[in-house]
Amino acid sequence: MRSLILGGARSGKSALAERIATETGREVVYIATAQGGDGEMRERIAHHRSQRPSHWRCVEEPVALATTLRGHAGDGRCVLVDCLTLWLTNLLADPDAARFEHERVALLDVLPDLRGDIVLVSNEVGLGVVPMGALTRRFVDEAGRLHQALARRCDRVLFVAAGLPLALKGTYE
Repeated sequence: MRSLILGGARSGKSALAERIATETGREVVYIATAQGGDGEMRERIAHHRSQRPSHWRCVEEPVALATTLRGHAGDGRCVLVDCLTLWLTNLLADPDAARFEHERVALLDVLPDLRGDIVLVSNEVGLGVVPMGALTRRFVDEAGRLHQALARRCDRVLFVAAGLPLALKGTYE
């Protein structure tokens, strides 16, 4: 099962993803894409860590997501990626401009071939006004394109608001 979970900040998307991973009954590998660049972000990361079950394996990978997924996905395992928005930010900030397209294509190519359950979490950022800056507009555009491409490859797409999931594709019960 491939699941994409979208929602705004503090919508409950990560909590839902963690519940789905737990409900699979499989071994869970949590791939974290965040980087603790400042104190506030380090606090957010610490909070997320404290909320996860201690028996879950955590892999921190800010950029090479396709390679990491290929290395950790497998029968009897659920891989949860939180979150694609931070991964996208890391790639857009990379001085090697070609790396973004390489990693994006690699993720889209590897996803259909992965074994086990895959749960992807990302922020829906395209519901507001058009941002003023060029980089911010590119980020919103690239996130939207990525979400559309992933939604085509996933069995289930859920949108979360106020902690409530809405099934856009597939079902959630």
